[in-house]
Amino acid sequence: MPTMSFPGRFDSLVRISEFVAQAAQDAGLDKSAIYAVKLSVDEACSNIIEHSYGGEGFGEIDCTCDVTDDGLTITLRDWGEAFDPSEIEDPKTDVPLEDLKPRGLGIFFMRKMMDDVSFKFHPRNGNVLTMVKFK
Repeated sequence: MPTMSFPGRFDSLVRISEFVAQAAQDAGLDKSAIYAVKLSVDEACSNIIEHSYGGEGFGEIDCTCDVTDDGLTITLRDWGEAFDPSEIEDPKTDVPLEDLKPRGLGIFFMRKMMDDVSFKFHPRNGNVLTMVKFK
């Protein structure tokens, strides 16, 4: 399970994406699944920087990629403000495009693109987001 730490900055997103893409490829995921992993991790890390840390440069993001026989498990950890995505309801998508809210779709997309998304918070261990993509 390789883990890398990245500065909580938007310019880290490219390096994080490359790290998870390599793990997804090592896990034997197809191009569509690799894209889903990259997009989900990018959205999650953007949310960590913007919402958990409240901006750039306030903390680290640890990313662990665990290649399994079934696929890939990605764990993102930060030590910012506690947040539980399970409290966020899916947006209404059966409305005209112009009525969709411009924000708040990231968690919805993560849930749709990944096979499992779970979150835990512990005062000492921080926010832990785990996402799984099966082959």
